[in-house]
Amino acid sequence: MAKTDTFKCSVITPERVVLESDANFAAFPAHDGEMGILPHRAPLVCKLGIGAMRVESPGQKHTLFVDGGFAEVAGNHLTVLTQQAKTPDAIDKAAAELALAAARVLRVSDESSHRARSDAIRRARAQINLAKS
Repeated sequence: MAKTDTFKCSVITPERVVLESDANFAAFPAHDGEMGILPHRAPLVCKLGIGAMRVESPGQKHTLFVDGGFAEVAGNHLTVLTQQAKTPDAIDKAAAELALAAARVLRVSDESSHRARSDAIRRARAQINLAKS
C-alpha cells in the first residue's frame, strides 16, 4: 500500500462536526504546549488546552479556536473532540473583549478559582487574537 502525504483531520464538538478535511499538517494547543501532527504519526492521545488550532490542507489553511478536550491520532487520522470550536468568522470580538475584562476581575481564593480565572483569560485572549476585525 502506497503512503500518502496527507491524513484525515476531524474537529468535533458535542453539537456538530466543525471540520472534516485531508491535511498535510495540523498544530493544536495541548495541555502542556503546542503539538504538531504530520502524516503517519505514531498513535497518540492527548489532553487539549485552550487556543488556536491550525490545519494545512492541500491548497487550503484552516484556523480554529478550540476550548479543551482531547486529541487522538490513530490510523493516519487526527480526531479532536472539544467543547467548543469556532472559526475566526464566528468569533464575536467585542464579546471576547468583555469576557476578558470580566475574567481579569474574577476573585481568586484557592487553586480551583485561580485555574478558572487563568482559563477564562486564556479563552478570551485566544478568541480576540483570532477574531476577524
